[in-house]
Amino acid sequence: KQFAQIVKSTPDAQIAELLTGEQRKPALDAIFEKFPSLFRPDRAGAASAVIHWNIGGAPDGGVDTYELVIADGACTLSPKPDNDPKLAVTVGPVNFIKVVSGNGNPMMMFMTGKLKAKGDLGLAANIPQLFDIPKA
Repeated sequence: KQFAQIVKSTPDAQIAELLTGEQRKPALDAIFEKFPSLFRPDRAGAASAVIHWNIGGAPDGGVDTYELVIADGACTLSPKPDNDPKLAVTVGPVNFIKVVSGNGNPMMMFMTGKLKAKGDLGLAANIPQLFDIPKA
């Protein structure tokens, strides 16, 4: 909740600056390390999926890919994105931060092309239910 408030009160340019500098990897790593603890197994049922999060805007112009694996009622962060994804989400760094902090509407971002989803779109629509995303 505190993270959501910080993001809400921080200008986009400042978030962009953070995520194109040397703090990008530690910041993204810290966010993705929280995903397993935010996972809601009670809402996942027997769901099994590999989700790739492709975060654009890296300092070298590239993309950082993080892999979440949902299986057996748990979510784990893979050290390397080696599995074939059931869903691949591609988003810029500022919009990613807005989505994971509850400050952005992923459906609107998808419809306006700011967030792209490839693969299981039903799973994409269900992500907010599978994780305890803070509300800003």
